[in-house]
Amino acid sequence: MPTWLVTGGAGFIGGNFVLEAVRRGVRVINLDALTYAGNLQTLTSIESDPNHVFVHGDIGDRALVAGLLAEHQPDAVLNFAAESHVDRSIDGPAAFIETNVVGTLGLLESVRDYWKALPDGRREAFRFLHVSTDEVYGTLGETGKFSETTPYAPNSPYSASKAASDHLVRAFHHTYGLPVLTTNCSNNYGPYHFPEKLIPLVIAKALAGEPLPVYGDGKQVRDWLFVTDHCAAIRTVLEKGRVGETYNVGGDSERQNIEVVEAICRLLDVRRPREDGRPRSSQITYVKDRPGHDRRYAIDASKLQSELGWKPEHTFESGIEFTVDWYLANQDWVQRILDGSYRLERMGAEA
Repeated sequence: MPTWLVTGGAGFIGGNFVLEAVRRGVRVINLDALTYAGNLQTLTSIESDPNHVFVHGDIGDRALVAGLLAEHQPDAVLNFAAESHVDRSIDGPAAFIETNVVGTLGLLESVRDYWKALPDGRREAFRFLHVSTDEVYGTLGETGKFSETTPYAPNSPYSASKAASDHLVRAFHHTYGLPVLTTNCSNNYGPYHFPEKLIPLVIAKALAGEPLPVYGDGKQVRDWLFVTDHCAAIRTVLEKGRVGETYNVGGDSERQNIEVVEAICRLLDVRRPREDGRPRSSQITYVKDRPGHDRRYAIDASKLQSELGWKPEHTFESGIEFTVDWYLANQDWVQRILDGSYRLERMGAEA
């Protein structure tokens, strides 16, 4: 049975990844600081599973991480831990530098020391997989896609912090020989998504009868990736990826933000119509664009598909339908988040 140390495993992507890994028979040591977006309720179904060990702590805590590595002897470390919301990085960039840059550096140092002390066979098989974002590449025009060789050009404090962490991972491979893998993904969506992000935010506000805020003209384009497709890609890269390489992960589902909002409205009109009979799209309202808002992202995932044999299973249509149905069936999960400090506000509108 393999053992993996997963950081950020109570967040959105990390939580989905941990759930699937444990179900597949992997022993997971799950380290998460439980900041605002960390949610142990996502992991309720495996809370009593002996193959899931949750540890509350920070990736930058060298002593804690070193102790976990020594005690559990993982075969791989997968780093999902990150401050991850652009709007929040505009309002408070320091936390993003602390977690995404300083924290990643501390994690890399701890993992490097652990890896160097492993016996030969285990040292050769060990992997450190770093999960990153397409936002490090900046913005695109109306054509073209990001490839693994696209120069970095981050435009927000969040993407700049992730770019820095990517460079640190690369440097630890070339300087120390640490066997690393990096994935850069497009916009994820699906179950257990914290409701400040576009899709769950729109679902929650639509159901509450509130205005649905759309930044600017709503024509910003994103490539949407269903979260379990992303998890499958990460497992594929961990198993088959070439050490030191980067793999882009995309859903091949480019949509304008306004198209995403309208798709959700149409699904809710059928599944949960308003009492007054009006379409949910009548709740759409355009708000001031956020500073430095990238116009378009699109991922070229051909390297991952041709070299490793991965491809997404979900179209945007099937994925968004599943997502809306999941949120309708799991309103208790959403409500427990809303019972805390988050109140569906849009952040980052002011520079």
